[in-house]
Order: sequence, then structure tokens, then C-alpha cells
Amino acid sequence: MTGALAALPLLPMLGGCEERHADTLTIWAMGNEGASLPALLNRLALPADLPPVDVQPLPWSAAHEKLLTGFAGGSLPTIGQVGNSWIAEMAAIGAIAPLPASATTLLDDQFAAVVETNRIGGTAWAVPWYVDTRLQFYRKDMFARAGYAAPPLAWAEWKRALHRVKALAGPGNYAVLLPLNEFEQLLTIALSASARLLRDKGARGAFSDPEFKAALAFYKSLFDERLAPIASATQISNIWTEFAKGYFSIFTSGPWTIGDMKSRLDPAMQDKWATAPNPGPGGIGSAAPGGSSLVVFASQADSAAAWDIVARLLAPTAQLAFHRLTGNLPARRSVWRAAGLASDPIVAPFATQLDHATALPKVPEWERIVTEMQVVAERMVRGHYSVDAAAHEIDRRADRLLEKRRWMLDRGRAL
Repeated sequence: MTGALAALPLLPMLGGCEERHADTLTIWAMGNEGASLPALLNRLALPADLPPVDVQPLPWSAAHEKLLTGFAGGSLPTIGQVGNSWIAEMAAIGAIAPLPASATTLLDDQFAAVVETNRIGGTAWAVPWYVDTRLQFYRKDMFARAGYAAPPLAWAEWKRALHRVKALAGPGNYAVLLPLNEFEQLLTIALSASARLLRDKGARGAFSDPEFKAALAFYKSLFDERLAPIASATQISNIWTEFAKGYFSIFTSGPWTIGDMKSRLDPAMQDKWATAPNPGPGGIGSAAPGGSSLVVFASQADSAAAWDIVARLLAPTAQLAFHRLTGNLPARRSVWRAAGLASDPIVAPFATQLDHATALPKVPEWERIVTEMQVVAERMVRGHYSVDAAAHEIDRRADRLLEKRRWMLDRGRAL
């Protein structure tokens, strides 16, 4: 995933950058958000007593390196858009300021799991700006032919439905796409199984816990029973074409895919797909909460003006305008109702899934850990590891990556 999750408002004061004036409040924002933010600020009609705001739209590429370069060089802006999965690292290195007491009300009217993602050591470090998560995109027509109005929400029945769909799809086709080079699908299954993932204050892996091994076994069974192709995303030439052809009838993705489905699928396919929450062992499963948040960088002196801008960007009217400009899902629940999203049959399942989301471990090493998790999981699917051996190997790799964190915890230096 981590497109939106790894979105870092960073910039490269590495040359070619215009010099910032001391009385200007600068915002780094990424991609579509950066392109849309000036128009949004113009609609807000900021009061004259606030400093001028300079928005610097930035590309998504090389975000992590640019953030660290900006931090090391003392060239971070006043405010930044930050992917939620990066907040732990930025808090650990002292790059961002915690929310002042006056700004904590900005966390009201939001999805609890997303807010929790931004709390580290009991302190809130960022304000969710827009949200996303991953759930099922599925072929309504194929499930209807199999006797289901929608994919069942309990694992056992969900798998029975997949077998029926695969039988209808015919030889050479499958029911679900689980790309072996993507960790998000296994992570979703693990969160749905209530796996804790890390233990000892995030200092060691918990992948040998029964919950994670149950998730790993379920994931493996989908390949063993030929419900999912043993393939990486790079081996799927065109996901839209293959979905329409019936090569698979379910894939996991986020709200950014809605627009693609509407623009890339033929008109004849538009009434044949829908979204649904993820399945779990006994009902609706979980998922990782995603999206981007707004932070105030610690190096900025004029924090009162900065938090004033953040508050204005989180106001319901601004959130509604931002949704209309970008298509992003609003962070505030009340805006879902105002925008009609809560009653949209394609979008509403995302709110349901966010209500069942689980905050991920808040350690800077997390993305490296899940990358190793998926490397091992792929080898398990290909027959190199048993479930028990794979769980043990993921723990071993996670513990190696967390060695520095254990050292810091022993000395009271970790958040």
C-alpha cells in the first residue's frame, strides 16, 4: 500500500527551491492533495492577521529520504502532510511537535482507529486529514450466480463461496487475487484474527502466537486450494481486464480504486462490481487504518499560527470542500453524512471497515518488518516453509530489526 500511508510532505531543499520568507507559513503536501490545497485555502478566506501561506506540492517519490534530509538540514516547513505509518519515526527523531491541549478537540468526530495510529506513548502527534483503508472489491454477478448477494463475512463460509465462484469461473481462473509481493492482504488477515504482531512494548515479534499462525495457515490454504493464483502483482498484466474477464472475482484495495473502476471498466461492467468489508474468523474482519495526517514540525516557532491553519483545514466545511476537490474520504464522520458518503453503497463499506480497523504497531521499523513478513510468507506459499517454520522465521527477522529498539528501551530512550 503504502502510497497514501507512506506519503511524506517532504521537500528537497536540495537545490532549485525558492527561498522561504521568515513571515511565510509553508506547507508541504503530496500528490493530488498538494495540487488541490491552494484552491482549498483560497476558499477558506484566511484572516489578514495570519501569515501568508505558501503551499509546496511535492512528488511521492523518495519521500523518506527527503524527509530525513529536510530534518538534518533544518529545512522542514511549518506544516506537513504525513502518511500515518511514518508518524512513529518522525516522533522518535524529534521532527514533529505533539498536539497542544488547544488542538486536541480536532481529534473529535473522527475514526477511533485512525486517531489511535497517531498516538505514541499516550501523546497525539498528528491530526488525521483524510482516511482510507482496504477492503474487498468483488464481482456481484459472479457471487449472485454462486448463490450469494455478497461475499460472506465469516472465513469458513467465505471460503466455501470462493470455491463456488472458482467453479463458475472455469478452468484456469481463480476466485481471489492475493499478490505474493504485497503484504497488505496477509496483514489484513492477521489483524482480522486479532494477532498482536509485536510484543514486549514493540521490542520483539509475536508472529509465533496462535492468532498469527491461524492467520498464516488460512492465508496459505487459499493458495493450496487453488483459490488464489501463485503470482505477484507484476505478473498480472492488467488488473481491470483480468477482473472483467473473471480471472479473479475478489481483490483487496482502497478508496482510490473506486475512480479507477468507474473509468477503466467498460460500461457493461459498471453494475457488476461492489465493495464489502473484509471477512474474519466469525464475522466482519479488520484492516489497517490509513490515510494522511497533518503535523506541525518541531523546528517551527510560530506554532500558534500553524495550529490555527490545521484547525481551519479540519473544519467540516473545509473537509467537505476537500473531499469534493480530491475525492479523498473525510477524516470527520459528520462530513461523511453531509457529503452523502454514508449512504453511498460503494463508499459506505469503507466506514464500516474503518470502524473495525486496528492500529498497527507504532515502531519506526514496522514497514521493514512487514516487508520481511511477506518475503517469508511467499516462500511458505511456494513450499519452502511450513506454517510453524514461517512464523518462527518471521519472528527471527523481526527481532533482528528490533535490536536497536530493545537497546533503547533498556535505557529508557524509546517512545
